[in-house]
Amino acid sequence: MQKYLIFGATGSVGSNLATQLSLANKEIHLIGRNDVELKKLSSKLECDYTVLDILSDNIYENLKNKFEDFDLAGIAYCIGSIDLKPLWKTNKEDFLKCLKLNFFPIVEVIKIFQDNLKKNKGSIVLFSTVAVQRGFTNHSIIASVKGAIEGLTVSLAAEFAPSIKVNCIAPSLTNSKIAEPILKNKVLAEGIAKAHPMKRIGEGKDTAAMAKFLLTEENSWITGQIIGVDGGRSTLA
Repeated sequence: MQKYLIFGATGSVGSNLATQLSLANKEIHLIGRNDVELKKLSSKLECDYTVLDILSDNIYENLKNKFEDFDLAGIAYCIGSIDLKPLWKTNKEDFLKCLKLNFFPIVEVIKIFQDNLKKNKGSIVLFSTVAVQRGFTNHSIIASVKGAIEGLTVSLAAEFAPSIKVNCIAPSLTNSKIAEPILKNKVLAEGIAKAHPMKRIGEGKDTAAMAKFLLTEENSWITGQIIGVDGGRSTLA
């Protein structure tokens, strides 16, 4: 059976995506750096997993050796960060650090698996942020890097069509570990929720549901799209 690789499988979106694919009887393989959380999730979903830090040395060689022969149906790169500070406090290293986690690995991962995905007419799902289109203060780092991912999405969709579908989801703030520093401030969290027409913060399952659709055979004609899962924030607020 063809497999789906989920990078960042223990995060809010990644774990919900894994669960939703598993419930749809899809074969999944979890990838992440948290051994304890991966083991717990893989046991629950009865699937395989690999402990792997995307920033470690020889990472791409290890990926190639382990997964090159996998029969792949799709890849979801759910790894991300939230890097917020005013421009005057930023430096080159801030942008490079964000690129090294959010952007550069995507390019290398896709290069490794593109032939496999072409053979199976598979799908790739990447992730951006509503901040690319909306423009929020203190978002220059993450919005710039995620904007690069949106550019990569449409470029690769054109390059790989009709063999591989490539799409990107742009969520608004989601209840997750990386959002905890923001959401632990109850007043701030309530204010952000009210800024959304749907009047709440997003949940991992919201974004995961769209990712599942885009990855699987449910989607046969959508590629090169940046899709907002943002409670209306990008167009209505």
